[in-house]
Amino acid sequence: MPELPEVETTRRGLAPHAVGERVLAVTVREPRLRWPVDPALPAALAGQRVDAIDRRAKYLLFRTAAGRLVVHLGMSGSVRVLPADTAPALHDHIDIVLESGVALRYNDPRRFGSFHWLPGDAGHPLLDHLGPEPLGDAFDGAYLYRLSRGRRAPVKAFIMDSRVVVGVGNIYAAESLFLAGISPRRPAGRIGAARYDALAGHIRAVLAAAIAQGGTTLRDFVGSDGRPGYFAQQLWVYGRAGEPCRRCGAPLRERRIAQRASVYCVACQR
Repeated sequence: MPELPEVETTRRGLAPHAVGERVLAVTVREPRLRWPVDPALPAALAGQRVDAIDRRAKYLLFRTAAGRLVVHLGMSGSVRVLPADTAPALHDHIDIVLESGVALRYNDPRRFGSFHWLPGDAGHPLLDHLGPEPLGDAFDGAYLYRLSRGRRAPVKAFIMDSRVVVGVGNIYAAESLFLAGISPRRPAGRIGAARYDALAGHIRAVLAAAIAQGGTTLRDFVGSDGRPGYFAQQLWVYGRAGEPCRRCGAPLRERRIAQRASVYCVACQR
């Protein structure tokens, strides 16, 4: 699933082509996404100028004077920048055609993504209860320490909870915990302030590095230019169960934590 770095990579790729441009038309070839696309979306968005493309957690927000288009890429979605007259391929479900002659084309083989039109300043349940951005000023070790007191859930599940902090998916949680030397199985409430300071710093660094590398392509993800992300080449633990730890050489162990595969080093992570 595209996580925060992949969505941010997409945002940065789309913005130079779309911001300041007016939407000429919206073509919906397949409305049956995770939630059905509102039939009113094409008429609502057509004619609007894209004032900005922001990201909130794993959502892209296309801002216009009339409202916001909220896009989630789902399990296998991507948005590409193509000439508007490019023939659609299999799984090309939605085109946002701009007056410049390019289309922002949404492709999603599994159809787990979503498009939501929010008129004016309307909120949405997908956005209303999200925690702070991990790269923003509101997120640090003191924040994690304060929220974790009394919590018995494993720390990996804690930092993957979008109500605690957004965008720390399975890959980036595993990598950050390894670099901080913290076992993903340790109860969140039994980790001290200094270790949370280290963990918050590594979360920031890992996400920033992944964004710089264009995200982590494991199967489906490509950026707006069709290129894969290369952060997978730098992974310390994720997807490496049974392989030797790159620090100490001990075999990496895999356990399921909060229904997700979790790989870690029993020697380096306590």
